[in-house]
Amino acid sequence: MESPVTDISPAQAPLLNLIGHDRQALEAYFASMGEKAFRATQVLKWVHQQGVYDFSAMTNLSKSLRTSLTSQAAFVVPEIINDQISEDGTRKWLLRLEDGNSIETVFIPESGRGTLCVSSQVGCALNCSFCATARQGFNRNLTAAEIIGQLRLANQLLVSTDNKRPVTNVVMMGMGEPLLNYNNVIQAMTLMQEDFAYGLSKRRVTLSTSGLLPEMQSLSKDCPVSLAVSLHAPDDELRNKLVPINRRYPVLKLMQACRDYTKGLPHQKVT
Repeated sequence: MESPVTDISPAQAPLLNLIGHDRQALEAYFASMGEKAFRATQVLKWVHQQGVYDFSAMTNLSKSLRTSLTSQAAFVVPEIINDQISEDGTRKWLLRLEDGNSIETVFIPESGRGTLCVSSQVGCALNCSFCATARQGFNRNLTAAEIIGQLRLANQLLVSTDNKRPVTNVVMMGMGEPLLNYNNVIQAMTLMQEDFAYGLSKRRVTLSTSGLLPEMQSLSKDCPVSLAVSLHAPDDELRNKLVPINRRYPVLKLMQACRDYTKGLPHQKVT
């Protein structure tokens, strides 16, 4: 006896998360749809400046394009697990990613500025002796979407309470070593500086590193933001114990790399 034929619909493809696409990536995406490059700047403004995620509300896009985008793409940011606010206004968010992993993001308000401390990895592989993240071990790199999603979410939450955009500075100083997630961090920092998105100057974006010399050299060419080096010790004997990567890149070489970083970048500094 033959089994009855069952009509099985094909599984729906997951929606493409566009939150981490910079202008160049969005232009390529729209080109693949047969659309003009200016669509990228329109969408960047809607999402990153106005906080609009719903394609149907993007009224300067054609109706047919809005329909197409709704069927194949979305803007996804991390989910808030916990929101802690201290007496001085500092806020720490525990965020859940789509795969169930969690990260932390911290907002530090100061007079005339607001600094967001952003994570770049789930865990960390550098095993610095003083770091709580190191005890978790390394899980994975964050995507550019998960990195920029922290900034988008922070602005969204802070604007709703303060009626302004309070994030004026970003430091890549949260969980993880940013230079070990080089490409995704570069893409996210490029989007942070995009005029049609957040418009942060290179001096308002800081990357903190334990001192990966080859990546520092590349950073000075690819995305020369402000640089902060986690030194923690004045000599190799102590730093080898505190920051194990120092055995590969000792203090004197690290100091020379810091000097090299600012060559040709008169307005940048290393702290």
